[in-house]
Amino acid sequence: MASVGIVMGSDSDLQIMAKAAEVLDDLKISYEMNVISAHREPQEFFDYANSAEEKGMKVIIAGAGKAAHLPGMCAAIFPMPVIGIPMKTSDLGGVDSLYSIVQMPTGIPVATVAINGGANAGILAAKILATSDADLLGRLKEYSANLKQQVIEKDARLQDLGYKEYLKQQ
Repeated sequence: MASVGIVMGSDSDLQIMAKAAEVLDDLKISYEMNVISAHREPQEFFDYANSAEEKGMKVIIAGAGKAAHLPGMCAAIFPMPVIGIPMKTSDLGGVDSLYSIVQMPTGIPVATVAINGGANAGILAAKILATSDADLLGRLKEYSANLKQQVIEKDARLQDLGYKEYLKQQ
């Protein structure tokens, strides 16, 4: 049984959605990933959203671009949290997607991360699940400690090399 559903409207979103999956993999959280278009295959979408709870999903991460209806439609049907990832678009740079996802009507909230914010969507899903899973909370704390350590190491390298040499080595 998957705890998280990862759904995208097109495989062109896969590179961003994979970042959410990588975080979930790192934190040992089960998920299911699908390409489902709310516009091009509405019946398949409704079947997915209506069956997600029964499949054991506790959170859905939905990525979409342009009109970006997928996250909102998931939230309209799925009774638990939905996290929307607005995709950067060639037309309006993702602002269209962002506005579509954050401007949901009262009663149909969608938590929204940054444009192309796949990793943060995975982290947010993990944090939601960790409210009732002490082991996962421990793994999240370790994940955060590792992020802190990475910053400490980068600063030490900057102090050692100076900014000009640091930039040359990137």
